Amino acid sequence: MVIVRRERSDAARNRAKILSAAERIVAAHGVEGLSMAEVAAAAGVGVGTLYRRFGDRSGLAYALIDRREKAFQAAFLEGPPPLGPGAEPAERVRAFLRALADRTVEQLDLLLMAETASPLARFGGAYDAYHGHLVMLIGRMRPEAEAHGLADVLLAPLSAELLAHRLRRCGVSVERITSALDELVSGLAR
Repeated sequence: MVIVRRERSDAARNRAKILSAAERIVAAHGVEGLSMAEVAAAAGVGVGTLYRRFGDRSGLAYALIDRREKAFQAAFLEGPPPLGPGAEPAERVRAFLRALADRTVEQLDLLLMAETASPLARFGGAYDAYHGHLVMLIGRMRPEAEAHGLADVLLAPLSAELLAHRLRRCGVSVERITSALDELVSGLAR
């Protein structure tokens, strides 16, 4: 038997206040301005509450990322084609990679902080969902292909760290990155 614990109403209110305060701070000052003490003060809660709830800044960053992440995953799992079911696998892979690029750019600084908080922080959770999705689609396109390795190859350019480097230091556009990924997918689809 699985016991589902419901969040207490006061804890849910505090969580909403904390996330709202953190979003305001990030909007006004960027991720660099996000400090646990400032968020706690802006939310009207104790700093200890923040640390117990989120652990650290990267935990808070993941919580801020979470809402958009859930919407993105719902779109590729059950939304309309070509991102969602109903389109050919190659078309879905292209749509997925473009949507993931856009989604990453949208919260780039938060993702950068979260993905680099510790070694291997990028992997697990959302990465596993993306990887599994691509493995499934690649397997449908090319059953004989090494789908696990190919999924990693397709996801690598969209890591927050590499994407930030390419966009900010190298002046490469997102369109150029997604065009290169489209070429890789076209090669797989042949």
